[in-house]
Amino acid sequence: MLQPLTPEDSPPSAVRLKAVAGPGQPEPTPALDALYRGFEQELLVPLWTEIGGLMPRQPRSQAQPHLWRWDRLKALAAEAGRIVPVGRGGERRAIALANPALGGRPFATPTLWAAIQYLMPGEDAPEHRHTQHAFRFVVEGEGVWTVVNGDAVRMSRGDFLPQAGWHWHAHHNAASQPMAWIDGLDIPFSYYTESQFFEVGRERISAAEKTTPERSRAERLWGHPGLRPLSQPDAPTATPLLAYRWVDTDRALADQLALEAEGHAATVSPGHAAVRFANPANGRDVLPTIRAEMHRLRAGASSLPRREVGSSVFQVFEGAGTVTVGERTWTVSRGDLFVVPSWVSFSLTASADAGLDLFRFSDSPIFEALHAHRQETTA
Repeated sequence: MLQPLTPEDSPPSAVRLKAVAGPGQPEPTPALDALYRGFEQELLVPLWTEIGGLMPRQPRSQAQPHLWRWDRLKALAAEAGRIVPVGRGGERRAIALANPALGGRPFATPTLWAAIQYLMPGEDAPEHRHTQHAFRFVVEGEGVWTVVNGDAVRMSRGDFLPQAGWHWHAHHNAASQPMAWIDGLDIPFSYYTESQFFEVGRERISAAEKTTPERSRAERLWGHPGLRPLSQPDAPTATPLLAYRWVDTDRALADQLALEAEGHAATVSPGHAAVRFANPANGRDVLPTIRAEMHRLRAGASSLPRREVGSSVFQVFEGAGTVTVGERTWTVSRGDLFVVPSWVSFSLTASADAGLDLFRFSDSPIFEALHAHRQETTA
């Protein structure tokens, strides 16, 4: 029999247990209550009281589907540009999407960060580096160059710009107009795994780094389809190509739909073209923790309903249509962002008079590396 605990033996515990009658649960008795008080004292939690939450029949995401309207985000970012300085300390004028089910944390999903970043004309975002992997995607505007390890990279509409962890980077706006784009990072994953490092860099980048070349050094070396430079024998785990240009993405999607129209198998489903951005050194995902894709639906076409382990964030690049995520359905247009939580079904439909282009990023590489990824498509 358990010995009763004295007040000196039982300081407040973070564990709280209550005997509740139910299927698979022991009958509530004074002896069970005493056992639970002993568990609390020793900071122990029995599996039989927690199995429904810890080991459910299928994933139950903490996040929930949500939509952010681009016109509202951009208006608020512009106001922040007017009153909030960019510089050392705050580092970036980046405004994160906070999923309404994640307690106010600046996390779009439990593993993914998404933010709108805004840079005024002539402004510089100071140099720093961090272990979190990142990217930029430009839905409109141009004039900003991101400088990665001294390599100036142009940012223009439709461009996808991955940024491997621990690379020095800064931004400067060489145009006469403000520019906004979205940032995606694995900050929540890094936060929960307690693996993050951050380091500030120089206060100012050099004049040479503020040049505005049409193509970066990384593009000149790695940006040739199907060709790998022999001077680079190692295969980096993150992509060495710092910009994936819209002209190439657009052509790939258009060709898939054209091939489908000619009767060839080229799309993931009728009227639905899709590409994945790949590391040119090994053909894998551009970043170890983030997958990035571009989707195009022909006018009136719908994607097949799908769900998968892991979460994702979409941004509408062009066109209009409707999206259904779980029980929620929204009409969307250019710039709007929405979240798809883990194992929640989603489908996309382009409007009858226009196509629908969407950028998507997800945490799929994490779950594939852990052999925990699973997906289901409904035909």
